[in-house]
Amino acid sequence: MMSELASVLPIAEAGLWGIWWVFLRVGAIMAMLPAFGEQSVPLRIRLGLGVAFTLVIFPAAVTLSTGMTSAPSFVATISELLVGLMFGLFLRFFVMVLQIAGTIAAQSTSLSQIFGGSAGFEPLPAMGHVLVVAGLALATILGLHVHAAEYMLLSYQLVPPGVIPSADVVAEIGVQEVGRTFALSFTLAAPFVIASLLYNVTLGVINRAMPQLMVAFVGAPAITAGGLALLAIAAPILLGLWSDKLFAFMANPFGGPP
Repeated sequence: MMSELASVLPIAEAGLWGIWWVFLRVGAIMAMLPAFGEQSVPLRIRLGLGVAFTLVIFPAAVTLSTGMTSAPSFVATISELLVGLMFGLFLRFFVMVLQIAGTIAAQSTSLSQIFGGSAGFEPLPAMGHVLVVAGLALATILGLHVHAAEYMLLSYQLVPPGVIPSADVVAEIGVQEVGRTFALSFTLAAPFVIASLLYNVTLGVINRAMPQLMVAFVGAPAITAGGLALLAIAAPILLGLWSDKLFAFMANPFGGPP
């Protein structure tokens, strides 16, 4: 029996080192993953989710590389953490899309000060909180965990274990994703910006026609009610567009291998 155990030990050791390799990258991605990596999620639960995703990814990840059966060097450990944070950060950009869009929409409709900076939350307007919470809930319902597992596997095809991407490639991809983040944010907030433009133009015309009328007192309730009504009508469409963009990115990060 001892001889049989001795023959199994090298296999077990290789498997444990392989799990550690996968956990380094998966744990870093989980720290940034929307919904699962939020600060409101307790640390123990996030750690448990990281271990669970590691066990899911491990069987497929080890088949993509033969160098994951031994202890990683210090450079390899740092590279896996940095690569995981990079891939996780690009997913975190999609949460920032909702935050930026909510801020723009709230500023445009004079709702930026309503419940802004509530205790326990980031300093966002109420409209931003609604979009972020609704977007994360929608993504989770639509199978974010499945797409996240596929995304983690794709990261090994794009960046093999122990490889540090060149600074030029990372800078190019980073600029591309930041630009896409702001473009998508302005796209989602466009209905509110257009409504605000029409509102201000209308108030200007009324003020020119009737200078004695206090247009601010008349228009403030109108833009507030209109902003809330527009949010109720447009939010399902905007969140559907956002989730489609999120899952499209996770299915094909950066448009393919750099």
